[in-house]
Amino acid sequence: MRFTKMQGCGNDYIYLDCFAQKPPPNAPALARKISDRHFGVGSDGLILIARSEKADARMIMFNADGSESEMCGNGIRCVAKYVYDHGIAVKPTLTIETGRGVLTLDVETKAGKVEQVRVDMGEPILEAVKIPTTLPGNPPIGVALPGFDLKATCVSMGNPHCVIHVDEITKHHVHEIGPQIEKLPLFPRKTNVEFVKVNRPDDVSMRVWERGSGETMACGTGASAVCVAGVLAGRSERKVTIHLLGGDLQLLWSEKDNHVYMTGPAVEVFSGEWVD
Repeated sequence: MRFTKMQGCGNDYIYLDCFAQKPPPNAPALARKISDRHFGVGSDGLILIARSEKADARMIMFNADGSESEMCGNGIRCVAKYVYDHGIAVKPTLTIETGRGVLTLDVETKAGKVEQVRVDMGEPILEAVKIPTTLPGNPPIGVALPGFDLKATCVSMGNPHCVIHVDEITKHHVHEIGPQIEKLPLFPRKTNVEFVKVNRPDDVSMRVWERGSGETMACGTGASAVCVAGVLAGRSERKVTIHLLGGDLQLLWSEKDNHVYMTGPAVEVFSGEWVD
């Protein structure tokens, strides 16, 4: 089985071209094996690039623990790069079907290869029941988290996010508190957890504990949620640069159409054959 490893701001996934080969019979089990950084290839998860009846391609995503996820902002940029660079659909604007619907992506190329992608992430989901969370508010904004001296703003970008603003981001926040919040009963489908420091109204830093994967170098849906949460909480502007461990993303929550737009890199690392 041929695979390609790709990354966006260090958020790395193994991609399978299901246009050229059959999908794996047990994708969750394969995700767990191939994502292992000691006994597998090593990644934050597995993404299938499959045929779609309504878009140029379909993205099917599995976290490193084998759980299926609705959406990945960094992952979808890499899907767009693969689709363009490998001749599946060579055009400046692509459509990709995801668990949160069909998204539109504009590619920037150099020497015939995609270097950067602008993703229309769609409208943020702000109803608590649809995020989903049982915290009060539609959405919850600056709500105290029971058992923690922290306040959260919750947003869904097709997957749930709990955004927490702090004065300084620490390893304790990410590696100790993050996994506890991920599994709180307040979040029926668990949640991604973002810790955010505001540097300026148009510039923030974040680290993320991803549901099903642990800390990752970057999270595109998380950065989108951070952009929205910062505006809702009155902490940052609609257009913001977000610094992640793996690089920077440019985010805009447009007043014109209420959509969130994310711009960032997409890089093909290497290809190989998985023989297990």
